[in-house]
Amino acid sequence: MIAMATVVKFIGKKKLKNAVLITGLPGIGLVGKICVDYLLKQLKAEKIAEIYSDSFPPSVYTKDSIVELIKDDLFAVTVKGSTVVFLSGPVQPSLDLSGGFSEEHYEFAERVVEACHKVGVKRIITLAGINIGSARMNKAPEVVVAATSKKVLKEFVVSGGKADTREGLISGAAGLILGIAKEQGMDGVCLMGETNANLVYGDHGAAKRVLGLLVHKFGFKVDMSRIEKESKEIEKAFAELSKQLEAVQQEDVESESNEDLTYVR
Repeated sequence: MIAMATVVKFIGKKKLKNAVLITGLPGIGLVGKICVDYLLKQLKAEKIAEIYSDSFPPSVYTKDSIVELIKDDLFAVTVKGSTVVFLSGPVQPSLDLSGGFSEEHYEFAERVVEACHKVGVKRIITLAGINIGSARMNKAPEVVVAATSKKVLKEFVVSGGKADTREGLISGAAGLILGIAKEQGMDGVCLMGETNANLVYGDHGAAKRVLGLLVHKFGFKVDMSRIEKESKEIEKAFAELSKQLEAVQQEDVESESNEDLTYVR
């Protein structure tokens, strides 16, 4: 393979009409990946392309002793007369920029946007998590919205998202794919579920909120029962952890108070 090349291989000739791309690659709290994978399990989506890149980890995938290159996939499904394309997979270019390979991120995002644009994608929605640290344990997560224009921003705020006036960065594919799409005249939005960066096994509570917004927006017919259950489990775990932390803090306060006592004999 050519150095730093991303290849999008379509399965047959594809031409979509006014399609929307929704990306869900691994990121903070696995929010986007959980959402897209959940939808793909319930919607009868057709795989339309495979994406290979040497910016992916230098490994191969094995199943039943058969070796395959690591790849991401594009799936398509028609909902109420419109086509929705999903970008799903186990990897995106590494976010470890210590080696100075940021070019890989741009090359990957450019190839994905270019390929999708050619087959008829007009709008891009990237899904991600936004780290709010320990605050995630004490509040229900919201969906923070960042869009390519005020018009698109308002559209998704009305659908249940929250605009954020703070300045910040959206790293990785969720940010670059959207930014490059805007440069090519496509509109789009990033939907970020509030989460905690330490939740490496995924935040189903944050994913459920993002998924709910998508269901409301596109009218997906989705059984939410499983993600509802997983969401309740993680919220229950947060509540128990908060109680444990409060107990530890109370013990520390009492310990400090006892140390301050003086005795007269």
